[in-house]
Amino acid sequence: MKTLLALNTDLSAALATTNGQVPEWVELIPAGPVVIGRDGRRWLFDGASQQLVRSFFTERADELPIDWEHATQLRAPKGDEAPAGGWIKRLEVREGALWGEVDWTPRGATQVLNREYRFLSPVFDYDPDTGRIARLVSAALTNKPNFLLTALNHENPNPEASMPLSAALAAALGLTVDDSEDKALAAITQLKATAQAKNSEQPSLERFVPRGDYDSVLQRATNAEQALTERTKAEHNKAVDVEIEAALKAGKITPATADYHRASCSEQTGLERFRQFVAAAPVVGAPSALGERQPDKLATALNAEQQAVCLQLGVDPVEFAKNLQGEA
Repeated sequence: MKTLLALNTDLSAALATTNGQVPEWVELIPAGPVVIGRDGRRWLFDGASQQLVRSFFTERADELPIDWEHATQLRAPKGDEAPAGGWIKRLEVREGALWGEVDWTPRGATQVLNREYRFLSPVFDYDPDTGRIARLVSAALTNKPNFLLTALNHENPNPEASMPLSAALAAALGLTVDDSEDKALAAITQLKATAQAKNSEQPSLERFVPRGDYDSVLQRATNAEQALTERTKAEHNKAVDVEIEAALKAGKITPATADYHRASCSEQTGLERFRQFVAAAPVVGAPSALGERQPDKLATALNAEQQAVCLQLGVDPVEFAKNLQGEA
């Protein structure tokens, strides 16, 4: 397994292998299955991820841009210019790494040849649950090889506050309850990769991993992954209950439809649709407060003997009945 310090290609090294000519092929994502950034965060780039990236690229009608300093992500949304220094025309997977064939613009080629820009940094989308790279978005000429954090921080501009890790999950991963969910996912991926890599090596006195140790590491990873899945589901169910209760109190839904709406919120997309529905829905039923009402007090009916007593003693039957209720 190849360990990397950053997701950046040194173009000056590529120039040395092309006799001083701007390289037609550049490495975009290093070989996996786990690629590691300079900040320590990890992503999965295995066979399935490679297929996702290549399929996405072949389905596109246009080529992917190579800009300057990630202007496509930082400047273009503001209406500023984001010119291309080159265009990625084709992708290939070579020994587990992703390479791209580039059609350089005159300006881009000149700056690469003059070593004005030395590094090429990719921007990609990934699955936040697994860390698997799903598609290549663009690449940038840069002299800041740690742009990786900036690119990924733009993935979700409005994240919801997350609950701290459970004590059991943190202990299983060797983390603390204050560590992030992304760090937990990275630790799970690393545990699995370590167990699989060590088990595939040729046995030796220095590198052999006993089967019991391998099973223990793999079980820890499996338990941690299951605990994380259960915690995520519990957080989601709690959020659904809060939204359903609020909608009931606001009269946007009725108790008869609460279970239907709860089932439709089983996934995050369903919960978002329900929130949009509640925001736009009219009030369909004002609170009735039936649960707070007390039953009306009923008058006690007198039997024949009690009515006879009232007649003989000249007592008002209504007052006599009230006295009976008080005694009850």
